[in-house]
Formats: sequence, structure tokens, C-alpha cells
Amino acid sequence: MTRLSKVDLSARLSKKEGLERLEAAQQRLLRLRLLLGGQLGEGELGPPLCIVFEGWDASGKGGAIKRLVAPLDPRHVRVSQFAAPTFDEKRHHFLRRFWAVLPGWGGMTVLDRSWYGRVLVERVEGFATEEQWSRAYQEIVEFERTLAAEGMILIKFWMHVSPEEQLRRFSDRANDPLRAWKLTDEDWRNRDRRADYEAAVEEMLDKTDKKRARWHVIAGDNKAYARVAVLEQTCRTIETTLVDRGYDLREAD
Repeated sequence: MTRLSKVDLSARLSKKEGLERLEAAQQRLLRLRLLLGGQLGEGELGPPLCIVFEGWDASGKGGAIKRLVAPLDPRHVRVSQFAAPTFDEKRHHFLRRFWAVLPGWGGMTVLDRSWYGRVLVERVEGFATEEQWSRAYQEIVEFERTLAAEGMILIKFWMHVSPEEQLRRFSDRANDPLRAWKLTDEDWRNRDRRADYEAAVEEMLDKTDKKRARWHVIAGDNKAYARVAVLEQTCRTIETTLVDRGYDLREAD
């Protein structure tokens, strides 16, 4: 049984429960963020926090990111989006373009797409050779090992939706003049190759899910559930990591 097939896409939250849990998680994250940024406690900067979002087109990455950063001071968090590499970026190692946006101590970065494009779209669409994307798994693992060794808290989310829900969202976007720009011909082509992408996702999860940088697969058919799951998992990971490192979380109360 594959990892994606184990996800319960029927998971739901009512609007009322979703809002209550979302607001509670946002306040919890805000306190943790202030602690990491040296604004609570003894004023020392905490470890860098980097949150990576990958997922199907129309899987809710943008909505989850919006709720994740909403309670935070925009001066203290950076959201970076990555599309296809430019001509100049292709002249360098594929990981080079990500270094500049990574957070330092006391900082936080949220990545909308990431270095995993090498083993996903670049693999499936043939933008990288088999030798390149096959080698990339270990390169990514070592890259993340380096970040973790320097103290970074690295949290990775795969936003998962069913083909039926994805099609419904595509149709909604196509019929909404204010959101139609979010739907491209490439999105439709990617949907037609879902089986190929699923194989790539499964291998990515298998080869790059390490204790220092876990993958969290989020059931995304219900947006309320997915957004709460992202916020609560983010808080749990931060808290667990800080406690393991000897931090007193009472300073965030």
C-alpha cells in the first residue's frame, strides 16, 4: 500500500470547529514565533525555521500558507515562491538558487515549491536527465542534513487531494474571472500525467523522509481540515524540537 493511498481524504472539519482550531493554532504559532525571534523570554535568537510546501496543483498550498503567516509580523517571515529556473540559474547546480532565501537564526521562511522540483516536475517532464534526478535524492538529503546540523527546524508538507476534488477546483477557477489566471495549460497537462507524478511523489517520500526533515502528507480535500492540520503540525514540530534542545516553552506563554 502506497503512502498516498493511506491518506484519509474524507477527513473533514465543520466550519465552526475549523475556525476555532485555526485561531487557537495561529495564536500558538505566534507565541512560538516570538520566542524563536528573541521577542519573548531572555531575548536570544532561536533556530531558523523553514517550512516547505509541495503538492498537487490546486491542492491548497496558497490557502494554507496564507493562514500560516496571517498572525505573524510580516517583517519577521519571508514567503518565497519558486517556478521553473531561469536560463542563468540552469547554468549552476540546482540547489544554488535556494540558498539566498533560507532563514538565519531567529528567522522564518516559507517556501511555495522548492528543491523538490528536481525529482518531481523536472523528472516527469524530462527537464532533468535520469542521471540528474536519480542523483538528486542523495544531494537533497545531504543538503537538508547540512541545514539541520546548523540548527534549522525544517518542516515539509505534501498537500494531497483526490483527482475528483482537483478537477472540481480546476473548474471553479476556470469559471471565476478573478481566479482564472491561476489555471494554466500546464496544470491540465500535469493532471493528465497524474500517474507519473504519483510514482515520483512516492519515491520522493520514500527516499527523503528523514527524522531531521520529516514529510507530513496533508489530506486536502477539505480546506478547513487541511489548514488546521498544517498549523497544528507546524506547532507540534517546533515545540518538540525546542523541548528536545532544552528550551523552556513556558517563556512562550
